[in-house]
Amino acid sequence: MAFAADSSLSVKPLMPSYPRLFQPLQVGPLTLRNRIVMGSMHTRLETVADASARAAAFYAERARGGAALIITGGYSPDAAGRLEADAGALDHPDKLAGHRAVTDAVHAAGSLICLQILHAGRYARHDGLVGASDIPAPINRRKPHALSTAEVEQTIERYAECAALARAAGYDGVEIMGSEGYLISQFTALRTNNRSDRYGGSLENRLRFPLEVVRATRARVGPDCLILFRISALDLVEGGANAEETLQLARALEAAGVDLLDTGIGWHEARVPTIAYMVPRAAWRDATARIKSAVAIPVMATNRINTPELAEELLRQGVADLVSLARPFLADAAFALKAEQGRAGEINTCIACNQACLDFLFRDKVASCLVNPRACQESLYPAGKAQRAKRIAVVGAGAAGLSCAITAFERGHAVTLYEAQDDIGGQLNLAKEVPGKEFAETLRYFRARLAQSSVLLKLGHRASADQLAGGGYDAVVLACGVAARLPDIPGIGHPKVLRYDEVLAGAKVPGERVAIIGAGGIGFDVAEYLSEPAGGGTIAAFLASWGVDPRGMGAGGLAAPMQEKSPRSIVMLQRKSTPPGKTLGASTGWAIRMELARRGIAVLSGVSYQRIDDAGLHILREGKSELLAVDHVVICAGQDPVRALHAELAARGIAAALIGGAERAEEIDARRAMEDGMKLAYSF
Repeated sequence: MAFAADSSLSVKPLMPSYPRLFQPLQVGPLTLRNRIVMGSMHTRLETVADASARAAAFYAERARGGAALIITGGYSPDAAGRLEADAGALDHPDKLAGHRAVTDAVHAAGSLICLQILHAGRYARHDGLVGASDIPAPINRRKPHALSTAEVEQTIERYAECAALARAAGYDGVEIMGSEGYLISQFTALRTNNRSDRYGGSLENRLRFPLEVVRATRARVGPDCLILFRISALDLVEGGANAEETLQLARALEAAGVDLLDTGIGWHEARVPTIAYMVPRAAWRDATARIKSAVAIPVMATNRINTPELAEELLRQGVADLVSLARPFLADAAFALKAEQGRAGEINTCIACNQACLDFLFRDKVASCLVNPRACQESLYPAGKAQRAKRIAVVGAGAAGLSCAITAFERGHAVTLYEAQDDIGGQLNLAKEVPGKEFAETLRYFRARLAQSSVLLKLGHRASADQLAGGGYDAVVLACGVAARLPDIPGIGHPKVLRYDEVLAGAKVPGERVAIIGAGGIGFDVAEYLSEPAGGGTIAAFLASWGVDPRGMGAGGLAAPMQEKSPRSIVMLQRKSTPPGKTLGASTGWAIRMELARRGIAVLSGVSYQRIDDAGLHILREGKSELLAVDHVVICAGQDPVRALHAELAARGIAAALIGGAERAEEIDARRAMEDGMKLAYSF
């Protein structure tokens, strides 16, 4: 039985078809079985001890999941171009064996695979970095050595040699990374190229480097090797290329022998978010369509495409010939297979949170995925059944409990999932209300998984210690979550005071003047929720507010940003004197802070709270008392773990495992909660 009799969950089956998405396509010398490509992404798998085995398991699972073509993370053609000191470089035949393990695994699973050749240039995080010029990047403290003319020619030869080595390793082709601000971008843009030789100055000279790289590569590998080029469709930096310059490069690349153009968006130093959750889906479609209109070779769309419906739409409208899905294949290795089989409702959708992919990389960790913690750990947590099936009770159907229950079921255990509320989700039901955050997709996925499972789901059922003690369970898991913490402030019970969960749930609606106590992740979520302007969330509104010219005519595709207007006057406060939002993600925090600053939201640090009364919130700041005459004070001052049931079970001699917020409420997030649940399920 999929659900207990008292469950009220229902799942509407989704069985759309995607005729264009699953139509074969001839690309250069190869035929792709469909139009879905697993795009390149950094994983740092090359830095671990068992790199080849883990990479082979990671890519082979995506090949079995239906990707027609897989593009690896970037490998440098020489030591100088490595992203970091221990990053991958394919620059010698002695490295071929490890790559053959990957290509053999992918081919055995039925897909094609290309190696991405990426020279980091001035973005490299080691002391041997080089660049088109000696201009340092604003996101890198190191100053690059400007390549001499002879060194440029040597670098071109190394690209070609790297491609030849890739072919020897069994790759079906290569993708030359010419986007995102890496070395090739640094040659093409005036922003980073002040050379006076034949590789600098005029546009023709600045485009010479990428074109010579392509010609040298084609000459070395011949006509039977697929060559992709990742072109910067929008630079999004001052001094970057405009639309006409980009189209000139696209046409020249086609003439030079490129088989397919993959569209990249934005340099890494750009002050415009390109793949985070606040970016609307398919926001960059016009930039891709411009390139497609200029060339006859296939063009691939990328960035914030995370559903088969959207991918099919882009193909149907002629925006692109293929779609590149990078993080969506982190989230669900079987994305393509599920879509092809009419099982789109079962896809574990990428929610563009960046918490376990990009943010992990910034912390020198191997990438993974919030909604799929197995990602990049497939060989450590292999699919399959446990040695002995057990009866397991999971209390709490939030992020941690859902992850644990579903993983335990997949491993062959009999699972009962208790939830005191009338619906699954826990804190995810609050997070999904934050503008741009797509946790509703995560909940849809878990509903589908529960519907197909034998998990006994008991909604509206508060499990008791007696029931759990007498249930004959081999293991009891407590994922009871957290409760909002109310700080000890005089007047905390005043009617002006609202908890964050009341606000995000829509149970309480703040007035026009709001103070938010707490400038951590939840405080910023509430600020985004309360300050979203009318008409926000559309592609047009996003591009206007972030200063992107939809026609791409300005340098870098930029325009003057439009000021946003919050429907409320909001001030955020924190006791700490540290910079506000310090705990936000490295890849998203800056964008959130910029967005709120545009809306006029002030953030005060080093604040002491004196009292809350009819007049508003009384604070002490810099030794002076102030009154914030607000309509409401929203409390976002952290959470406390819910553990009462754990103590009751312990009194009965029953050891119950704590996961998620119930285990540690401090800095709790959905990523850690889901990883906790998955790992515990593998321990049974």
